[in-house]
Amino acid sequence: MPETPYFSCEDLSLDLGGREVLRNISLELREGEVLGIIGPNGAGKTSLLEILSGRYRPKSGKVYFGGQDINELSLFERARLGIGRTYQTPIVPEELTVGETMKAARQAFRPLLTRFDAEYSAPAAGLINAEIDEIDQILRMLSKEMNVAVLIVEHRIELLVSIADRVIVMDAGEIIARGELAEIIDSPAVRAAYFETQRAG
Repeated sequence: MPETPYFSCEDLSLDLGGREVLRNISLELREGEVLGIIGPNGAGKTSLLEILSGRYRPKSGKVYFGGQDINELSLFERARLGIGRTYQTPIVPEELTVGETMKAARQAFRPLLTRFDAEYSAPAAGLINAEIDEIDQILRMLSKEMNVAVLIVEHRIELLVSIADRVIVMDAGEIIARGELAEIIDSPAVRAAYFETQRAG
């Protein structure tokens, strides 16, 4: 019997403003695994994360955590289960230092984290390549040594090559390819959706 995925969704669909933005999205994520998601702007990546984290409710489909249906759980209830996400553009209060912001975040919910635990959540925006490489190593350590399931939306192919166990490619609200990055990167559908769109943009 196959092992139950740590985190998964089945047939997620979402409409926003009368427009279909996600269609029949299914994925599975296991403990100790890094799953990468790539795709052009407008592919539906952020909308998918909003559903998985509990901010949006899908039009149809289910989200599961440890095999249990969590569709009705709110964002904060999912956070208490250990489901967390970061944002592409962190919003930091101007009157607080970075350290004070990190301290407030780690003391907001139980279990309370130490400052050493919180260091793993430091944002990578604006870092030089050597610093980003260090973040990559931290992600690998979290997934493999601490058995954390990581879902990462990333535009840098070289990062996903180094840390992702599997990759999902999205375009126009659908998954168009999935598997190991080396196997799918030369797929005509992936090249048309991702690389040609990147050049056009």
